[in-house]
Amino acid sequence: MIRKAHQLTGHNAAIYALADGLLPGTFLSAAGDGWLVAWDIDNPDVGKLVAKTDTQIFSLATLADLQTLVAGDMNGGIHWLHPNDDRPNRHIAHHRKGVYGLLRQGDLLFSIGGDGVVTAWDIHTERSIESLQISNQALRAIQPHPTLPQLIIGSSDNGIYCLDAATFTLAAHLPDAHDNSVFALLPHPTDRDMLFSGGRDALLKVWDISLDGAWLPVGAQPAHWFTINDIIASPDGRHLLTASRDKTIRIWDAADFSLLRTLDAVRDGGHINSVNRLYWIPDTPYFASASDDRAVIVWEWL
Repeated sequence: MIRKAHQLTGHNAAIYALADGLLPGTFLSAAGDGWLVAWDIDNPDVGKLVAKTDTQIFSLATLADLQTLVAGDMNGGIHWLHPNDDRPNRHIAHHRKGVYGLLRQGDLLFSIGGDGVVTAWDIHTERSIESLQISNQALRAIQPHPTLPQLIIGSSDNGIYCLDAATFTLAAHLPDAHDNSVFALLPHPTDRDMLFSGGRDALLKVWDISLDGAWLPVGAQPAHWFTINDIIASPDGRHLLTASRDKTIRIWDAADFSLLRTLDAVRDGGHINSVNRLYWIPDTPYFASASDDRAVIVWEWL
């Protein structure tokens, strides 16, 4: 059973990113108003503005051990923010178009942009190390490969790419993985040979990625009416959650990919606009969803 626990308001624009907080028991939201807001799960009705930028934030990464937040904006800027100390913030114009994903791997942070470029950053110096253009269209999603030292990247050219994280060279390319832009990727939570993908074609696809560079389609189904914006898994690995522009969240069985539940506005008090991001709050029975309706909803998994 899933119930709506809280509706968090205060942003003045669509919310595009959710991430870990810098303090235990907190999580962050970032939105088109440029605000980064911290929410305490024990006192969720009061958000705290921890940082802000002058433009829309599309992506967010938390470097808790460094007490640093990294935000990617709609114009391709990367913002290194230090809300809890007096270190100067750094605002770097880097990608020529929006920054749609940020992923930390060890001492590196990877950014993907609307310019089709992926960049590796040193998280200690906060400087770019290397960039590679892998597409002439936007890169929209990035995840670590579950078994190989690679990054899996979804693109608006309909393809999925694998980048060798050590050599920064292209390891594999799956063209036409979807009929339109690939917006969401998730390695299977328990089967390390499987990958889920979702896109603007509203299809949820399953891939066998056990053969390096030669992925095999396992299944595909129309999962939503419109674009799939995000995919996450429950902590026990038994369920998938998908977020869509059709204003719903759907719950799936991770074993047989069957639909179990749809969360919407009428029956569940859900979002009234596109659901852009999902986030499971660590060590709790709660997950959060962020929407174009300027709200974050916290859901309790009973």
